Amino acid sequence: MPELVWTFTGEGLGTMRGTTVLPGTPSRTPRDGELPMHRLEVPAPDAPPFAVGTFDTIGPMSRASFPHRHTFHEIVHVTGGTGTHVVDLARWELRPPHLCVIAPGQVHHWDGARDLQGSVLLFTDDFLLDHPADRELLRRLSERPWLTLDEPTHARIGGLIAELHEEYRRGEAGVETVLRALLHVLVVRAARLTATPAAPPPARSGAVAEEFVRLAGRTDHRLWSVRAYAERIGVTPGYLTEAVKAATGRTPSQLVRQARTQEAQRLLAKTELTVRQVANRVGFDDAAYFCRFFRRETGASPGAFRRAAGRSQ
Repeated sequence: MPELVWTFTGEGLGTMRGTTVLPGTPSRTPRDGELPMHRLEVPAPDAPPFAVGTFDTIGPMSRASFPHRHTFHEIVHVTGGTGTHVVDLARWELRPPHLCVIAPGQVHHWDGARDLQGSVLLFTDDFLLDHPADRELLRRLSERPWLTLDEPTHARIGGLIAELHEEYRRGEAGVETVLRALLHVLVVRAARLTATPAAPPPARSGAVAEEFVRLAGRTDHRLWSVRAYAERIGVTPGYLTEAVKAATGRTPSQLVRQARTQEAQRLLAKTELTVRQVANRVGFDDAAYFCRFFRRETGASPGAFRRAAGRSQ
């Protein structure tokens, strides 16, 4: 199995140019105050955007102690170790065994982790082409990413991941098909642990809503209006509103506000950007208007939120 490395990029997640890179691709230095973005290194242009290994074989980035994001999904099966895993604004103490799902764009790091043991799976959206509905399951799982497993569940999950390890290591004929099938089973079984219903194959309106949710989760700084999302997807704002409300029970405007608020919280808590810079990153030219928006959505000013987040670290 080739050595696996993650590279940094200074690009925003919304551009998604190069969710994977080839060996030797230069890393990009993040701008001042910007969180590092990691891309998955693959050994060849036609290699599948997937990797599985232990914390040791994946490499030091699998236990990075500084806040960062990914352009890919990460599933972590923790079988040993101590410390804390921080995902966005939540801190999770290690009491293995655990299963953790991290979505593209989420901020996470390991705090004081010692003797981490277990498995790490890394894959992009493109790898889910056989089971596109798994993207929605992964999104829902990432909203409650830290699962403590009982022994029977731990054994079943461990056995399935061991199969993924072996298939990936051997690399025999049909390996990509088998890896996608095993990953699909893992995602569905993980979703059952949180009572997340399996998503049906999407009709056109469902596919439109799914694409909107996927784009909104990537916090593209150019897409902070319903009209911009509609243009990107290729539908009218009215159709987008109907499709998203039917699929989620919420309007695109509500979900955009939620996405902007969550991104502002991440930047306030995890970076040294000024409030004005944070406002600009989430689509506000007027810092005062951003402060009013943030207070309305969270009940606190940006400054108060940052101070409280700092005390909780």
